[in-house]
Amino acid sequence: MQQGFGFRAGGQPRELRGPGQPAGSSPGKLPSRGPGWGSCLPRGVQGCQPTPWIPGQPPGPSSSKVQGRRVAGVWGSCMAGVWDSGLSQESGSVEQISLHCAEGSLEWLYPAGALRLSLSPRLPTSTAAKGKSPRQVTTCIKPSSTFRGAQIYLERNGILELLLSETDASLRPRVRCFSWLPHEKVALFLQSTLHQDISRRIAAFRYELRGDWNSRLSLPSRACRPCNDTEILMAICTSDFVIRGNIRTVTNDVEMRESIINVSAMRIHRQKFTLFQPVGKSSKSTGSIHTLLQCGVKPGPGSFLFTGWLHFGEAWLSCAPRYKDFRHIYEDAHQAHENPCEVLLD
Repeated sequence: MQQGFGFRAGGQPRELRGPGQPAGSSPGKLPSRGPGWGSCLPRGVQGCQPTPWIPGQPPGPSSSKVQGRRVAGVWGSCMAGVWDSGLSQESGSVEQISLHCAEGSLEWLYPAGALRLSLSPRLPTSTAAKGKSPRQVTTCIKPSSTFRGAQIYLERNGILELLLSETDASLRPRVRCFSWLPHEKVALFLQSTLHQDISRRIAAFRYELRGDWNSRLSLPSRACRPCNDTEILMAICTSDFVIRGNIRTVTNDVEMRESIINVSAMRIHRQKFTLFQPVGKSSKSTGSIHTLLQCGVKPGPGSFLFTGWLHFGEAWLSCAPRYKDFRHIYEDAHQAHENPCEVLLD
């Protein structure tokens, strides 16, 4: 860590862990069955209901007191909430927390001193089942609209990099993402800011951690690159939603650096969450899909196969080939017995 902050460590790190797991034990890997990364839809700070765990694995969800800090969450990939009050923290101290969930939120009331959040995510189901680590992990944070009293740094191998200043957070809450390798020591470092008054301040944000495949949508350098045939076939099998539809309109949000694609769905092949819903008495469903503004998406004729992921409660685009092109790719892979999963074509 860089010099000049003048903080001292505030005791041993606190871990967010499931019931029955002894303190200091390794979080291990996710089972081959049970919730994978992003398998639960966030339903507020109390978390969400996971799919059943296999025998011998810790159950979820849990809610417990960890040395004065209220911790609520689900073991594995579901939401974890942390409430911490700076009123009980010594000025100049650093409280340390270890986060093992793939999604979560944190609220820091009356920030004082600093918090150090060690990122120790569990492996996604796909890589855990193969006994392999992901080549890289992508972390995204989204500050609340009322984020006040602190600033967030990325700590990578002891070096601090400013991710979010208090001034930036007072604007519209924009998502910040960064990638890191599994062997790197990475943490989020929250430093309280000085204020003359004692008005109520809350430094709150949500976070997501993603493995190899679904980290693609979070990185600007990758999000606009067209998917190759292999990526399209994998997207059909692993995405949160697979929708055949037409582009109705495209709305650009310059301030948020996003484009919102309004889609009329012709067929819903898969949606893990209710993203597309029928409108009125019509049998057609409509929904919105987000992508980066720099990708330059424009309305066009014809039908597309939209695939993507749930990202902070919103649908984000991954691959979107024209449907006729997808049919050719899928049929060629099917004849060569190289398709990773079966898809019912029209």
